[in-house]
Amino acid sequence: MAIDAETARENRRAAAAVPKPTAPAPTPIPVAAPKPAPAPKKAPAPAAAPAAPVAPIVPAGLTPAEIAAQILAAQNAANAANAAEAARIQAAADAEAKMRAGQSAYDILLSEFNQYGLGALVEPLKNLIQSGPSSAELTLALRATDAYQKRFAANKARVNAGLSALNEAEYIRLEDQYQNVMRNYGLPKSYYTKDTTGRQEGFEKLIGFDVSATELEDRVLTAQNRVINAAPEITTALKQFYPDITNGDILAYTLDPTKGLSEIKRKVTAAEIGGAAIGAGLGTGVTRAEELARYGVTAESAQKGYSAIGGGLERGRQLSSIYQQPDYNQAVAEEELFSLPGQTQAGEKRKKIIGLEKATFGGQTGISSGALSQNRAGSY
Repeated sequence: MAIDAETARENRRAAAAVPKPTAPAPTPIPVAAPKPAPAPKKAPAPAAAPAAPVAPIVPAGLTPAEIAAQILAAQNAANAANAAEAARIQAAADAEAKMRAGQSAYDILLSEFNQYGLGALVEPLKNLIQSGPSSAELTLALRATDAYQKRFAANKARVNAGLSALNEAEYIRLEDQYQNVMRNYGLPKSYYTKDTTGRQEGFEKLIGFDVSATELEDRVLTAQNRVINAAPEITTALKQFYPDITNGDILAYTLDPTKGLSEIKRKVTAAEIGGAAIGAGLGTGVTRAEELARYGVTAESAQKGYSAIGGGLERGRQLSSIYQQPDYNQAVAEEELFSLPGQTQAGEKRKKIIGLEKATFGGQTGISSGALSQNRAGSY
């Protein structure tokens, strides 16, 4: 029994001396490095599904905390790469959408301006399409171009004068109305010639001074019917009274918007009065003609009045001299016949001369016509 006990203790010691098997080292798990972002493409690529997280390669001998940090860093890098790719794809899509919107805006603007023959003003803006501006941005860019500013130059003058600028349709509509007036009255084409952009330079002053088509027609009628096509005596008087209105420039003068229409009509009326005096073999100055115009003397009343004055003025002067009376001159006759201040006194002078002649000739008068035989122009 003693041997057996000793043998058992030896066996236990031997067993204790044998080294225990150790646990095997953990097998390394491969992790793929983050993919670099692909180069940008002109057209957006379809969005790719985010890559599935891959377990990182963890070196041996790391603590559990270090292993966890390695895994988290790898996952964050993969997520960042995926986010960058998604942002690139979205940016490309946005750029494409903006360019399409810009193209659409350009097409709309070009179509609208082509209706008025102004497409050439829009075409230089094609490069702006690449930046994809809105329709409003394109319109502002268009109106800032030199070509546009030149085509609608009168708008600047309007704004400087405190008027509102006309939009393209209003501006062109007014040009068309001007052109129709000038064509209807047979004005030379040089007054409404267009350049390649449709600009009619001769209309710019009219638009800048806010002349309506109705006023333009009134100006043309004043020039043509009352001066150009009237009796030559009226043109003669006009040139005498107003030397700045040169021969052949009467129409241009009346169409000049810097000359007010009322001013033009005043000068034409004075010329008509002067022309009537010339036609009756008399004469008058610009001051007297303008005075008569202010008192309401018209071309028609001037013709009648000066015809009567011319028929009796010389005889009235003779009688005034014979009977030693105040001179019965043209100014006196004008006062009576044109109802001017002094009309009553002028009439009394005429009646006194007639009375003296009747007394001399036993109730008969040698005055049979003209101003001395009339109480008023046209009434015997």
